[in-house]
Amino acid sequence: MSVDMSAEKMTKVEENLQRAVALKKLVNRWRDSHTHCMWQMTLSQRRNLYATLRMQGAMEQELAQSNRQLLVVRQAALHELFEKEHQQYQQELSRMGKAFYEERL
Repeated sequence: MSVDMSAEKMTKVEENLQRAVALKKLVNRWRDSHTHCMWQMTLSQRRNLYATLRMQGAMEQELAQSNRQLLVVRQAALHELFEKEHQQYQQELSRMGKAFYEERL
């Protein structure tokens, strides 16, 4: 009977040992997974930061380009306005029998 009991005890010890090994593997996998997850999160945060910086740079370039285009449009509109006013003054002076002095070359 003592042989049977020691065999039972050995079986239980082996089962407990197998459970402990399985639990240790599970804990190691969880720790590795957690470490990998944390690394991915920090990588993602850095990636988002660089993407934001690139986007800000692109937005600044677009804003500068749109300001240049707006300046060109405003200058063209001002030039057109001055031309219309000049023609209007010429017509008014013409009705009065006068004209602008223009040098001939």
